[in-house]
Amino acid sequence: MRNELKKVLSGALGAGLLLSAFANAQSSADLVAAALNHPDRPAEEAADDARRMPIEVLSFAGIAAGMDVLEMEAGGGWYTEIISRTVGPNGSVIMQNPGPFESFTGDADDNRAAKLANVTLSTTNFDELDAADGSIDLVTWILGPHELWFEPGGVSLGDPAGTFAEIARVLKPGGRFLAVDHHAAASAGPEVGGTLHRIGESIVNNYAEDAGLSLIRSSAMHLNPEDPLDNGVFDPSIQGKTSKFVLVYEK
Repeated sequence: MRNELKKVLSGALGAGLLLSAFANAQSSADLVAAALNHPDRPAEEAADDARRMPIEVLSFAGIAAGMDVLEMEAGGGWYTEIISRTVGPNGSVIMQNPGPFESFTGDADDNRAAKLANVTLSTTNFDELDAADGSIDLVTWILGPHELWFEPGGVSLGDPAGTFAEIARVLKPGGRFLAVDHHAAASAGPEVGGTLHRIGESIVNNYAEDAGLSLIRSSAMHLNPEDPLDNGVFDPSIQGKTSKFVLVYEK
């Protein structure tokens, strides 16, 4: 009887280890795909998957189960829903929006955070991130760095250098920063962030490197050579089709 019990326990332990190994072996793409197909995901949000390419974007950043993620400028939480389920119950997500964005998000961010157990809503400026030093595995800022030069109602959303210093502060050693934004013309200054809602890739890169972050890879997955780069991103001729850079930095 004792030997049989040992066999059962040994088999259960082996199965558990195999399941654990399988979970650890799951790729970022597999995890994101599972999040996209979760039965509780709002069906209408899936219509944007082909355009936004969440599997490609998040797997490019190396997202993994159990990560602690700070999602800057989460808006109403389209990406939050995906990130939350990708990192799973052993991970966490800080869903950050600046205060002046309440007029844009309404109750959407509050409702999103309330439905996802591992998500905390944070309302701060970009240069005042609500996370402890060295506590975050991945910071994401998707379609957002240009906002540093956007002042709704004349209110600053954060100092650029201070913001990138905050990103570096909250990241763990080896932690990553994913930056995605609309391309601006090479000759454009940062001020177009407040008008066209675009930003030069080199401007973001300079601020990130000055903060001590190292670029480890970039992708042309969102490149659109037909984008003239000199009109606003909400112009009907280009909205939803802008050329964008995708950069991943490491602390």
